[in-house]
Amino acid sequence: MTNVGASQSPASSESVSDALRASLKTRAAAVESMLERLIPRVDGPEARLIDAMRYATLGGGKRLRGYLVAEVANLFGGDDTQAAERAYRAAASVEMLHAYSLVHDDLPAMDDDDLRRGQPSTHRKFDEATAILAGDALQTRAFEVLAETATHPDAAVRVELVLELARASGAAGMVGGQMIDMEGEGRSLSLEEVSHLHALKTGCLIRYSAEAGAILGKASADERRRIVEYGRDIGAAFQIADDVLDATASEEELGKTAGKDLAAEKSTFVALLGIDGARDAANQLAQRACDVLDVFGNKADRLRDLARYVVERRS
Repeated sequence: MTNVGASQSPASSESVSDALRASLKTRAAAVESMLERLIPRVDGPEARLIDAMRYATLGGGKRLRGYLVAEVANLFGGDDTQAAERAYRAAASVEMLHAYSLVHDDLPAMDDDDLRRGQPSTHRKFDEATAILAGDALQTRAFEVLAETATHPDAAVRVELVLELARASGAAGMVGGQMIDMEGEGRSLSLEEVSHLHALKTGCLIRYSAEAGAILGKASADERRRIVEYGRDIGAAFQIADDVLDATASEEELGKTAGKDLAAEKSTFVALLGIDGARDAANQLAQRACDVLDVFGNKADRLRDLARYVVERRS
């Protein structure tokens, strides 16, 4: 796995952006290639299902979660070909899980969104039944990939990856957050309630993505704790930035319908703090995420850049 830009701190904010952009591009291409391998085209009666899985997963997106897996794994010495293969398998797994959640979130029974990444949502491209099945299949494939020996020769590592992903994506994580989100429509939630909602719905999977890299790299207990804190904080910052974008960005910039939170009368960080207040909160979280990486020195430069990127992005 290439250790992109880890030799020294960048000289300016522009060079930070350039270094991170190159790193994101390299890792996104590697994750995309791994997804192609792990969800190959097939012939036969199940071909439509596989096509829908590939449509939902391939060809776009920031690959933030996959990037975190690979970059954190690299932080703990995963820079050889074999370690890179393992990291990108785990990265592809979390991207499958994330894709499944988006497919289901877009359904008429959930957020009822016709656009995803600037393209028709999976249920619009295919149909609702196929979209549901594609999401189901992506979820199970994600766990299958983690359980395979090619992901790591140590069974204890594989079990831990599976366990933590299950925790992050189930009723105490992403799915639970989606339920709270749906129940919160048309109601006024407190800042504490909104923070809890998004910590589950969005933050848990981002936190897991960082932690997965530490698990693969067999980080020490203190190192893993720091990475978990980093993932938690950038997950929170990411969601606050999303709320700001939903209120300020265009549909073309977002690649999905803009203004959905306001239309659904959802309580958001913007509704509670205002746009400037929300931006300040996101920046504070990003800085806290950077601070917890101090012990890793220059090797964590790209992770610091990523913390800043999640609050400055325009899509």
